[in-house]
Amino acid sequence: MTKKNTLPFILRTVRWIFPTLEKVAPFISDRIFRLAFYFPVKYKIPQKEIDTAKESIRSTIEVIGKRIQIYSWGKQELPYVLLVHGWAGRATQFRKFIEPLKHAGYRIIAFDGPAHGNSSGRQTTILEFEQVLISVFEKFGESKAIITHSFGGAATLYSASQGLPVGTLITIATPTIANEILKEFLRVLNGSWASVKNFRTFVLRESGKTMEEFTALYSIAQLKTPIRLMIVQDEDDASVAIVNATELLKAYPSATLFSTKGLGHHRILKEDAVIEECINFIGRSDSQV
Repeated sequence: MTKKNTLPFILRTVRWIFPTLEKVAPFISDRIFRLAFYFPVKYKIPQKEIDTAKESIRSTIEVIGKRIQIYSWGKQELPYVLLVHGWAGRATQFRKFIEPLKHAGYRIIAFDGPAHGNSSGRQTTILEFEQVLISVFEKFGESKAIITHSFGGAATLYSASQGLPVGTLITIATPTIANEILKEFLRVLNGSWASVKNFRTFVLRESGKTMEEFTALYSIAQLKTPIRLMIVQDEDDASVAIVNATELLKAYPSATLFSTKGLGHHRILKEDAVIEECINFIGRSDSQV
């Protein structure tokens, strides 16, 4: 998610009318909440990211009926690091990671998730991200490591809990607590807790699982094999509070926590110290679990 003053016009309009809809037409406000939760907004791609995409080898795979855009940088024979973006994000948001990872001796593979970036679709779920991750592993083999941002970390941990062979994982600014995730959507929509209660009921009815069962906190407790995990979190992230990181660390005490200050939710992906720490972590012995 993002700050309200940078939201597209349609979401700013929804913020204005949503509180009234909750009172006079809750069936409509509930529908809007579900749309916001499953329909990622696409933002204009900066020129620097466009240039980064042009430098890649691009291909596509089809997953659950959607065309998924794949990007690859570096020599094909090298072990690869997989990059997984967050909600309403795209692969090229990791552009500052590309050259340092190449210099460290890795190939880099990334994808635009379903309904994100240059991939097809209008809505998606964590289950579809799981299917993409499975397909990427089938196409390219297991990764040396996975670096994720925001929702991408939750999707990767969920996939690992379902059997995806994840060895080394770095989560950056990853939401882990169900109520914290829902609070962020309420903040953007300007809604009340009544919408959250109704949405929780909807998720349970449709999936047979509670919201908690799709969270990183729940997923990490379900891992069948241990992983090497580094948690990267900025103390001033307005979208994902640091409690998400500290609770994940409590749930998985063998993890490493690398905290920053003053970077927020997105600028953290451009910080040299963060990139260097991620690469150093990947380079450490695989026996550290």
